[in-house]
Parts: sequence; C-alpha cells; structure tokens
Amino acid sequence: MWAMLHKKRVSSAQIILVGFALVILFGAWLLTLPIASRTGTRTPFFDTLFTSTSAVCVTGLVVYDTATHWTLFGQIVILVLIQIGGMGVITVAAAIAILSGKKITLMQRNTMQDAISAPQVGGIVRFTGFILKGICIVELIGAAFLSTVFIPQYGVFRGLWMGLFHSISAFCNAGFDLLGENAPFSSLTAYAANPVINLTIGHLIIIGGLGFLTWEDVCRNKLHFSKYRMQSKVILVSTAILITLPTLYFFFFEFADLPMAERAWGSWFQAVTPRTAGFNTLDYGDMSQTGQMLTSILMVIGGAPGSTAGGMKNTTMAVIFACAIAVFQKRENGHYFGRRIANSIVKNAVAIFLLYITTFYLGGMLISRIENLPLIDCLFESASAVGTVGLTLGLTPSLSVLSRGILILEMFFGRVGGLTLIFATIPAAKNPLSRLPEEKIAVG
Repeated sequence: MWAMLHKKRVSSAQIILVGFALVILFGAWLLTLPIASRTGTRTPFFDTLFTSTSAVCVTGLVVYDTATHWTLFGQIVILVLIQIGGMGVITVAAAIAILSGKKITLMQRNTMQDAISAPQVGGIVRFTGFILKGICIVELIGAAFLSTVFIPQYGVFRGLWMGLFHSISAFCNAGFDLLGENAPFSSLTAYAANPVINLTIGHLIIIGGLGFLTWEDVCRNKLHFSKYRMQSKVILVSTAILITLPTLYFFFFEFADLPMAERAWGSWFQAVTPRTAGFNTLDYGDMSQTGQMLTSILMVIGGAPGSTAGGMKNTTMAVIFACAIAVFQKRENGHYFGRRIANSIVKNAVAIFLLYITTFYLGGMLISRIENLPLIDCLFESASAVGTVGLTLGLTPSLSVLSRGILILEMFFGRVGGLTLIFATIPAAKNPLSRLPEEKIAVG
C-alpha cells in the first residue's frame, strides 16, 4: 500500500485516511459472509459497515449484539479489526514490514510519526517495536486476570476466549463485549461489584488511553516524575483529574440507592469508561440528565494523543485551559511545569476543539430532528460516536439508516482525527512572502 501511494505523492494524512477506509470496507465485506452470522445468512452490508466502522474506530456502538448475532468467525473478524484500529493501521503496516525484514523508507517513517504522534522521526522503528511488545504484554496480562473470572463460568476454552476478547477490547478502548447471551446489550452489568473485572478492565482502559509516548516516559524514567516530558506530565495529571472528579460526582449524586460496594465500584468505573472505552457496569439510562451530560463531555474529551483512545484528547483541553489562565493573568503564553506552550499548538488546539464540538452538537441535533427523539439522548449517542466510545442509551439499534450514517461519519472522524481529515482533503495554502495588515477585533 505504501509503495503505491508513494508513487502518487500523497501526504501522510491521506495515507492514514485511505488506510482506515480500506480496512473498514474489507472488514464490512467479511462480516457480510454467511459464515459470520449465527443465522447462516448474509447480514445487510450497511449493518456490517456500521459494525466494521465501530470496530476499526474502536467505538463499540453496535446494531447487533456481538455475542448472539455473530459466530466465532465473525467475532474473530471484529477482534482483529479492533486490534488494527487500536494499534493504528499505519502501525500495523509498519509492524508487518519490520517483521518481514523490509527496509522502512523516510517517507514511511514520516507517516509512522504522524500516525502515533511521535515528536521526531529518529528512532521511530525502535519505538514501533516498543509499542508492539508493550501491547502484547499488557493484553496477555489482562486476559490472564479476566480468565480467572470467566473460566469458572464458561469452561476453559470459552473462558480463555472471553478473557482475550475483553482484554483486547478494553485495552483498545473499543467496548465490544461477548456477555449478551443472557441479556443482549448488557455489557458488564452482571459484574458491577466484581473487583477483578472492574480493576482489570478499568486499568486496561486507562493504560491504553495514556498514549505510547507516556508509556515510554514511565518505562524510561520510572517514578522520577520531574524527568518526564511536559506532555506526559499533562496527560497523567489531566487523566487523574478527569477520573477523580466524575467519580466523586457519581458516588454522591447518581448512585446513592445502590449497595456501598456496587456504588463505589460503579462510580469509579463509570468515570473511567467514558475515556472512549464503551463498557458499562451500571445503566446510564438510570442517570440524571446532568450525569448523562457530564458523561457526554468526558466522551468528547477522550484520552491522550498517540493512544488507543479517541476524542479531541485531554491535551487539547489542557492547552485551552492553560491559555485561558494566561489571559486571566495577563500573560502572553500558557505554560505547564515550567514550559511555555507554542502559539502553533494553541491554534491547533482551538481548531480541534471547534471541530469536535461542532460535530458533536450538529450530529446530535440532526439525529434528534430525524428521529424525533429527545435532544439530550441524541447528544449522548453523538458524543459516543465522535469520541469513539460506544456507550449508549439504547438508541443505536433502532435508528434509521440516515441516522446510522451520521454516526458512521462521526466515528470515522473521531478515530482518524479532525485535523488529519482536514489536512487530507484540503490542499495547503501557499505561504505568501508578505503579510496582511493587522487590525484588532473585539472578543468577549
């Protein structure tokens, strides 16, 4: 694929865009095969396209219950799509090239750098190897812990498969599950007070959402926080804040009628999973509209750049917050941990914020208008799609083709990235030698 696109001189953004689109279409075709469904008949292509998009974009929104509609073949296809989507199409292609002994060209290295948000091209092949090893180790450890719960319930082989499937789905922040045989679309509600399921799934979500560069910082510098990159510090601190504050809100205001153990585990897990994971141990339909809106905001924010998570990214919000503080303090630039944030980063953050907020609200309003459903419910589904989360209030399976089409576009937008999509489709403007006159405009 790289060689063909290189001859046409396409940009890294275009390669990423085309790569994701091709994998989605191929996955959708595989899922239309009769062998993929339990009925032995072909699943309509638009439904498989929705499922494939949700898997590759590691979202988790589904029109069919994964456990009851798809055969083992279909579930394997979905799991492979999740793994490709979580790692990134370009990272997978690079891994195949590295394992086959092929030389990685400079153009390919540049594409890999853009795909995983690496700060520089140098060492990108070594860093890709580090990512692959880390993913394998974390997913296998997660599968081992989950299997201790699933094997006693489902037997050895089924329990191991359940452990592996849910470990990969959690680490890749996908939210697909195989627990719908007793109650379709039930996710992890049967394990609301199970510490092994909560801790394992929750930490897989967090680790996957921290980003590969943060992993490297932690592995290299261990507990010496002061030696971390500013980006890693911002990611770790903002992640802790975005989990702690919602946990406290859910505990004191949303789940007060539950037993203490279920209330404590449920509050923490429901704060973790909007980081674009899509699992739930409690019913979001039982939440107040305030709780649902808070969850929607968390879904749109998402995880860290260069991670398995989607959303506008917590660093985007951190940059905007730092700039707001700088304005309040009458400083020229925002800063964190003794480092100034460049103006180019600020412009990117504002553009990304505008893209995601517009897509989130526009998608929700369109679905509400088309389906004649409450706006708050439709905004929840829209946030879940654009943030590539997969949480739902139960609307997705009953939506019309048009509304599902909107969610497909939002999922693709959310996973590929707003700026990547813009850079791939709009040609760059030529830099003029002269600059236009400056004039002030009042804001606020």
